[in-house]
Amino acid sequence: MKKILLGLLGVTLLGLFSGCSINHPVAKDYGAYLEKSATPVNLPKTALKSDYLIDGKTENHRYEFRAATVGYAHVWIVEFGKMLDQTLNAKYVQSAFGRLDKKTTKDVQKGELIEFSLEKYEFKDYRAYVTLKIKLSKDGATTLEKAYIASGNSQGGKMWAAGPFGMKSATLESTKYAIDDILKQFINDIPKP
Repeated sequence: MKKILLGLLGVTLLGLFSGCSINHPVAKDYGAYLEKSATPVNLPKTALKSDYLIDGKTENHRYEFRAATVGYAHVWIVEFGKMLDQTLNAKYVQSAFGRLDKKTTKDVQKGELIEFSLEKYEFKDYRAYVTLKIKLSKDGATTLEKAYIASGNSQGGKMWAAGPFGMKSATLESTKYAIDDILKQFINDIPKP
């Protein structure tokens, strides 16, 4: 019995330290999650008709983490820019604005422009932590610029109960919750005409 336990321990340690990892890019399932599983959110309404721009650093963001509760062989990959873009194009966000369209380059323009710049993303203590700088400008002049901070809802139960199978859902849900909280704060801060 002792030899069997030592053998299992050896195989486990070898797996942990051999560099074998199971990668889980969560952003690729975020669109389907928004459509089928996400809890509906009632965002405040604004008449603002604007373009939006996600800066290059945010667009290319990649955050990797491991969670002891689901096993260190699993690497969870969060690409925040992709998740933010999909959120901004979700029906519930689009209906909160008079108009919200993506712009790919920052050039001089007439009208409103919302710029998103991720300052920090972290997943720890069973939840997502996000700091997102949002700048609103009209005809090139800044009307609002603020760094918004939010933490997602705790997903400890899902992580402990479902292991790796629940971890993707936990990451998606907690990140969405933080983004929604930031969007609520931002919409409430938009200067009234």
